[in-house]
Amino acid sequence: MTATNAQRGRAFWEHPALLAALVLAASVPLLLPAIPPLTDLPGHMARYHVELAIDRSPHLGRYFGFDWALIGNLGVDLLIVPIAKLFGVELGTKLIVLAIPMLTVAGFLAVAREVHGRIPPTAFFALPLAYSFPVQFGFVNFALASGLCFLAFALWLRLGRTGRLRLRALLFVPLASLVWLCHIYGWGVLGVLAFSAETARHREKGDSWLHAAWRGALACLPLALPFVLMIVWRSGSVEGDTGDWFNWGNKAMWLVSLLREHWQAWDFAAAMLLILLCLMGLLGIDFRIALPLRLAFVLLFLLFLLIPRVLIGSGYADMRMAPVMIAVGLLGLDLKPGARQRLAALVAVAGLAFVAARLTVTTVVFAKLDRVWQHQLAAVPHIAPGSRVLVMADGPCTGAWANRRVDHVDGLAVVRRDVFTNGMWALPGAQLLQVRYTKGDPFVTDPSHLLRPPVCRGRMPGLDDALAALPGNFDYLWLIDLPRDQWPRAPGLVPVWHGETGTLYRAAAGAPAVNRAADETRRSESPARR
Repeated sequence: MTATNAQRGRAFWEHPALLAALVLAASVPLLLPAIPPLTDLPGHMARYHVELAIDRSPHLGRYFGFDWALIGNLGVDLLIVPIAKLFGVELGTKLIVLAIPMLTVAGFLAVAREVHGRIPPTAFFALPLAYSFPVQFGFVNFALASGLCFLAFALWLRLGRTGRLRLRALLFVPLASLVWLCHIYGWGVLGVLAFSAETARHREKGDSWLHAAWRGALACLPLALPFVLMIVWRSGSVEGDTGDWFNWGNKAMWLVSLLREHWQAWDFAAAMLLILLCLMGLLGIDFRIALPLRLAFVLLFLLFLLIPRVLIGSGYADMRMAPVMIAVGLLGLDLKPGARQRLAALVAVAGLAFVAARLTVTTVVFAKLDRVWQHQLAAVPHIAPGSRVLVMADGPCTGAWANRRVDHVDGLAVVRRDVFTNGMWALPGAQLLQVRYTKGDPFVTDPSHLLRPPVCRGRMPGLDDALAALPGNFDYLWLIDLPRDQWPRAPGLVPVWHGETGTLYRAAAGAPAVNRAADETRRSESPARR
């Protein structure tokens, strides 16, 4: 802490009790739901179950394979191994996911304190990004790596500030590898942050930009071991696609979707506020961004523009970068020197109010989604263990702002009943799960289980195709969140469960599928859901 800070005393928003409360409050939206209602999470949970149970299950080995390999996307996949032994896959996953926003908020606050020597009143605006759109999407390995990245960066800054450079070099060889193992993007961001901080430090000492950048790069050598790990990864049997470059429309959407959750106007306004604050800091309008994080913000923005949507098998690569970039800008933000203490207090109150509002709305949204999920999951006890389940989950086009997030609810049937569903991922280089059941092609892997409206379905198979593929290849047809007036009727479908939206049929052996023309007529009569 600087002499000026010591003289003025600690501001109310820097009180340790308040900061600890903010870290704990980050978990509140996830306390009530039985399963964290993050879109992709049930599919990940199915993979965790397969990795843990495939050797002892009489059913899973017929449908799936799982071979451990060294890839930069194993965060929760590894953590669940010991935790599931104590709590099971479902509760174990919830406990891990519950910790992620708390780790992220703690990392944000720690970085802000190290950069500024105190907690600036503007730092609170970054905290809702612990529930950014990538987190809502269920990218839990990325979210875990991101939280650990900020905590590690705070340690990097602290050790540099106290002159313990040799200790830092020794510690960050394994720490950087740990972040990489959780998710490669977290390691990449850590490298950008560390390089920016070291470059800024040497620049502030009077070095030229070129010399400062060279010194900064040399200081980051302890972070380089994952480059060797990547050579092992990429030279093995795993591989992943890279593509969809320079999609400017998508990139603009990712910026306004920083806090995309449910209510578009609310989420859009919140994102615009955060972007405006960053722009004001960059332009020096009432605020400024400290040089280390200003440089990191610029580099992350360039990466956001340059990287494609799909990178080494992982989708939405640029989308994941957007909230991290904005968080870095906000954590570097502070009022200009000479600002009155009353103004700083008002900014702190506004930031805390923003945090409270976002967490409250997220809690309400998650509780609502949990009720939707539990209603659909009532079908699972009616599925015989080890069965083959053809899933069709109804949902809007991908451009729709909000949905009921039932895309991968079927993954919990894998966890609870050791069944096959056609909603699993098979992404070499990004996941270690293999799908071995191919008889039901094209209803084998994601996204064959998604029943999108015709206007945006493209070549994806629809309900007619599913009904044609059902006989002999699957034991059940599970229609998730589909309204009653669109349920098919045929001698080959035996109803075993239904709710207000969604139904489960058993496929009668040897019976014909529903008449396609009749089904098409029924669906054309109710276009609202399409």
